[in-house]
Amino acid sequence: MSDGLRVVIAEDSVILRDGLVALLTRRGHEVVAVGDGDELVAEVTARAAGPAGLPDVVVADIRMPPTFTDEGMRAATALRAAHPGLPVLVFSQYVETRYASQLLAGGAGGVGYLLKDRVADVGDFLDGLTRVAAGQTVLDPEVVTQLMGVTSAGDPGLARLTPREREVLALMAEGRSNGAIAERLYVSYGAVEKYVAAIFTKLGLEADAADHRRVLAVLRYLGA
Repeated sequence: MSDGLRVVIAEDSVILRDGLVALLTRRGHEVVAVGDGDELVAEVTARAAGPAGLPDVVVADIRMPPTFTDEGMRAATALRAAHPGLPVLVFSQYVETRYASQLLAGGAGGVGYLLKDRVADVGDFLDGLTRVAAGQTVLDPEVVTQLMGVTSAGDPGLARLTPREREVLALMAEGRSNGAIAERLYVSYGAVEKYVAAIFTKLGLEADAADHRRVLAVLRYLGA
């Protein structure tokens, strides 16, 4: 992948949409912006069928015209279903747990969910966009917290986790490495490794070269 990404943005706020286009264009990315979910699906579908090909990443708001309920999230979910692995970054003021779970349910990476009011630095947004385009999963901690509240009650494996293990798993769900988790929690790298091993054991994820236990643990955590 080149440094410049091909980005399709769906955002109904003209000011925010133009701001995102200007921000990304200045950094060498190729950007196309639309104003609603139907236009997003049409744009990506047309690109997929033509010489341009699929974009490197889609950025979508949730609530857009005509009803301002969940058009953007439904469009993003439909595009992921039609084009498995298409990187999608949801960028919204709202947490929609039902659709977020659907978006994550495929098990593939390249999914992000950031909250507009909680992105305090442009660099954080750009880092999240780049990571999603590279196939990683990037979730705002508040999204993780709300998804956890919806999904964890019925999973006895999750119920056995200690508060610290749940904290580690939450940071794993945000896409953080063991080293980043150690820095965040002010513990040693070895301590994080022990927490992660305990999480795998309590969730019944046996060591198997064919399985990525870290991904499986996060999917359990998110109810996917």
